[in-house]
Amino acid sequence: MTVTTFDATNHERLSRLGRRVLGGGEITRDEALWLLNLEATADIYDLLAWANRIREHFKGNKVHLCSIVNAKAGGCSENCKFCAQSAFYSTDSPRYGFIDPEPMLAAADEAHRNGAVGFGIVAAWRGLEEGPLLDEVCARFRELKQQGKVRPDASLGIIQNQRVADRLREAGVECYNHNLETSRRFFPKMCSTHTFDDRLQTIRLLKNAGIKICSGGIIGLGETREDRCDLALALREAGADFVPVNMLNPIPGTPFAHNPPIKPLECLQTIACFRFVLPRQEILLAGGRAVNLRDLQSMSFLAGASALMVGNYLTTLNQPVERDLQMIRDLGLDPCWEPHGATEPAPAPVPVLA
Repeated sequence: MTVTTFDATNHERLSRLGRRVLGGGEITRDEALWLLNLEATADIYDLLAWANRIREHFKGNKVHLCSIVNAKAGGCSENCKFCAQSAFYSTDSPRYGFIDPEPMLAAADEAHRNGAVGFGIVAAWRGLEEGPLLDEVCARFRELKQQGKVRPDASLGIIQNQRVADRLREAGVECYNHNLETSRRFFPKMCSTHTFDDRLQTIRLLKNAGIKICSGGIIGLGETREDRCDLALALREAGADFVPVNMLNPIPGTPFAHNPPIKPLECLQTIACFRFVLPRQEILLAGGRAVNLRDLQSMSFLAGASALMVGNYLTTLNQPVERDLQMIRDLGLDPCWEPHGATEPAPAPVPVLA
């Protein structure tokens, strides 16, 4: 059982770490792991308060909204054990080929009406190579760019060729989502059809092309708190601009279907630790939030989150946009995004793989 005893020593250490981050410093791996292993509720609430100060200092009171469209569903060749769209598992996920321009543009228009700044085109496949499919994908991005209502961004899997990344940038892609998902140590337990290094290489090629990086992960896969710590540090090292924190929504038919949900307070603690490690990044509350956080969704912003996925996910439903907007306003925050300081990274949409 979690204890509530106040520990003055922990309070002082949290204060030192918080002031260091506010002053532009970084915390170490041991310090981040210590934050993730705090057990007393009084200490955890103290951690959340400092994460909120860090968020407010670096991000102001703006909450960036983003949305996605599932542009190609199901039949994915990869065996990520959380994913309803993998061809390895029998699920109720829809299956269809790459969508036509009209429904894509309609989805972008709806995202714009909902207040989303970024709009991500997401496809369930291994990745992109040069050829007719890349030509079609680039045409979609040019159409979206020409519409001019939302920023066109992407989540299209693994990239192994610099020319592919360059062509996406030329077509108008500004930011690309490619989640590391978990730590290097736990990754093989989650997926065996590609590697952690495949994902890092994709990020490097995209950065070389001048594309912003959206990369985060999922908690609740069966990983340890040490794995979560190492994921946050790997994202810092990889230079992610935008960091989604997803919480597993177990999908029937997948290997992780029976994973127990993460307790709400543990979800909030993880978000707060990510804010300490990644103070300047946009940290986005994403997939699985309703299932795992329940009535504590709004507290994610008081734990350091600065962005929100609105509209439905890839294969699961989200709560109504109107409720999300009211939740943000009730906290005294502004559900939109504007640069807060000249050094802030550009935000990006984040597809949620659940």
